[in-house]
Amino acid sequence: MRDHPLPVLPAIGAIRICSPTQSQAEVTMDSSALLVMTDLKRVAAAVVSPQETVDAAHAFMFQRGVRMLLAVDADQNLAGIVTTNDILGEKPVAVANQRRMKHSDILVADVMTPADKLEAFDMHALRTARVGQVVESLREAGRHHALVVQISPSGEREVRGIFSLSQIARQLGMPLQLQGHAHSFAEIEAALA
Repeated sequence: MRDHPLPVLPAIGAIRICSPTQSQAEVTMDSSALLVMTDLKRVAAAVVSPQETVDAAHAFMFQRGVRMLLAVDADQNLAGIVTTNDILGEKPVAVANQRRMKHSDILVADVMTPADKLEAFDMHALRTARVGQVVESLREAGRHHALVVQISPSGEREVRGIFSLSQIARQLGMPLQLQGHAHSFAEIEAALA
């Protein structure tokens, strides 16, 4: 059975535009940490194969407007994470020099942080956490991103969410930076963005 087209209102002219009836809650350092977490039950994760080139991963980051991708293997399990700092920083140059290869041949797997080196927040602990605690944890760890892990209904661990320092800064309406100084052009770019 074929769908029928919807009726169209011709020449609508000058009319008002709707505004949200519920304003989003103002986020402060004392707000619930869950207000600044990207919940992967509501937003699809930005993922890449570890076998993808760093150039393709960077283009995908730009397209999605993100600075981090989850690298997933063929079984859709987390293999690691790759950030713009990993792609634009010193890692690709070192890999290319060490392996005597072209930059265009460098893979995500060559520069990503592997899953076995990643730390994460526990979703259960976050239910009572505040934004300020997340910010301080990211600053203390010197990281722009953090994963949130929960136990699935089947009893397995799964990535439930992501914290991004730049997203938290946007929601707070204030700049947030990591302590220390930038070591690479990518880190300088990240600090300026």
